[in-house]
Amino acid sequence: MSEVFDVDNLIKEQLSQARRVVLVSHIRPDGDAVGSMLAFGTALKEAGKDVQCVLEDGVAERYHSLPGATDVSNKISLDFDYLIVVDCADAPRVGSVLKDVSAPDLVVDHHKTHINFGKIDYVEPEAEATALMLAETLPKWGLKVSPGVAAALLTGLLADTLGFRTNNTTPKALRIAADLMESGADLVNVYHNTLSMRSLAEIRYWGQGLTKLEFNDGLLSSTLTLEDREIAGYPENDDADLINMLTVVPEALISVLFIEQENDSIKVSWRSVKGIDVSNIATMFGGGGHESAAGADIPGSLDQVKNRVLEVTQNILKGE
Repeated sequence: MSEVFDVDNLIKEQLSQARRVVLVSHIRPDGDAVGSMLAFGTALKEAGKDVQCVLEDGVAERYHSLPGATDVSNKISLDFDYLIVVDCADAPRVGSVLKDVSAPDLVVDHHKTHINFGKIDYVEPEAEATALMLAETLPKWGLKVSPGVAAALLTGLLADTLGFRTNNTTPKALRIAADLMESGADLVNVYHNTLSMRSLAEIRYWGQGLTKLEFNDGLLSSTLTLEDREIAGYPENDDADLINMLTVVPEALISVLFIEQENDSIKVSWRSVKGIDVSNIATMFGGGGHESAAGADIPGSLDQVKNRVLEVTQNILKGE
């Protein structure tokens, strides 16, 4: 406890002295990445800091109601004196944003497969979301949880627990959600924007993937190609959360989704039932994540990557 207390005091002192702060998160940012970054950034702005939030792939429209979302840049332009990375397990996951930039001053993350790359790596692998960590630590670090900050934190918490449906959800997460509501977050509105609202393009994109579902001995899989994205008119380079939809199939012990990227690589996402650790599979392919939710970016053609990943995943599922 004393060591954690000392780290908290050190971070509090560093943040109090910082004047120009840049915050970044990972490529293809999910709700926890966006919510954590915007919450931290808003709290720092409200404390009088000059702040820039940066994401290589920008912010999806569903999060535009969060404070600072429409001001997010895709490259660093602020002459910062403090650099923060949130919700990122390793440096490459940030993308090109940190190219030619020294190690971050602070990294806040909750991934089991985290590899230290900051001057301070504040990691809690058992936490359901980075946003949950920040809900507890921002006050310790001398920052206030205003209504806007609370809304962004609740966004991250809901996104990474799928609305408190993931098998690692604890009573603590529900208590923190209640605290965020008391701080001004509108649960109904945040839930709708984060988990319920879908654009026509997203639904059409899902349709492309759902028509290609394959199931074999507990392993459910599908693909999303660049052509699928074009047909659907979907503007992002992720899966529009289709992988999380696949987890509702009761026969599926592991779900895998392959998303073709423009740089001759395939984004692979795994989801699993409790007791099956897919982070170990992702690590084998240069990725990482959590026990029941993991991913990797794998170079190669769709057919090559799909065949390799399905073979390894099926063997592990069989206990081989």
